[in-house]
Amino acid sequence: MVTKTLMGAAGLAALVLAGGAQAADLQVHHRFEQVGDVKVFYREAGAPDAPTVLLLHGYAASSFMYRNLIPMLADKYHVVAPDLPGFGFTEAPARGKYAYTFDQLARTIDQFTQQLKLDRYAIQVFDYGAPVGWRLALAHPDRITAIISQNGNAYEEGLGQGWAPIQRYWKEPSQANREALRDFPTPASIEWQYLEGVPDKSLVAPDAIALESYLVSRPGNAEVQLDLLLDYASNVAKYPAFQAYFREHQPPLLAVWGKNDPFFLPAGAEAWKRDIPGADVRLYDTGHLALETHGVEIGGVIREFLDRNVK
Repeated sequence: MVTKTLMGAAGLAALVLAGGAQAADLQVHHRFEQVGDVKVFYREAGAPDAPTVLLLHGYAASSFMYRNLIPMLADKYHVVAPDLPGFGFTEAPARGKYAYTFDQLARTIDQFTQQLKLDRYAIQVFDYGAPVGWRLALAHPDRITAIISQNGNAYEEGLGQGWAPIQRYWKEPSQANREALRDFPTPASIEWQYLEGVPDKSLVAPDAIALESYLVSRPGNAEVQLDLLLDYASNVAKYPAFQAYFREHQPPLLAVWGKNDPFFLPAGAEAWKRDIPGADVRLYDTGHLALETHGVEIGGVIREFLDRNVK
């Protein structure tokens, strides 16, 4: 059994080297980059001179959600996956010293890409990573080579009933409506988001739930998450601008969507076909975090999409 495993590893290494990638390029590095007052944690793999893919996570996740996808791309692409401020292992100032808004998150990630000299890149976005990515695209349309959205919304019809109490908070940002959302940034809520709409829950890694539950439970983080919930209204207000970008620039776009997501409905994925007629939309029988259950299948689709559209 050991011999067979070693032979398999040797065979994989031979295939990688035959394809032009160095074995060292496939190793995932875990790094920090100081961006103003924020110490951004990120995962990086692949040759730095290869085409770049920027992976932007959302809630309830961090760059850990891409742990299996990164090696699937790194033999041909330079893959960079940062943790947004308020998430993962990125070290950011406390509330009051750093504005936890999507405009500010985008400014930080924009500066991060510039410091890493990422001049052109494809973006893969999920959940909160989507409005960050859309802002990058609006600011630098010439830098975006392609877009992959995994349950990352840009259309009002994509907003599910899960948003109803949050939308009440947008309309009336009272303390009472904030308190009504107090259960959202909790371990129980995170577990629900990972498992809701998933037919085979054995496919969801418990360590992903445990990590994100631990991170959201850090002192002060719940208030950060409630601030971002309130500011999500700014993303909906910008939907027309984001859609205008799609229509004008026609980026290659792949939507890979968990169709049972209680927050972002399949209609939000299908809506891209109005603005980008060539958009490739794939729906999967799973929930919010589709990569947890369909990572191999979706990873293959992403790889084929990038190979066709990113040179």
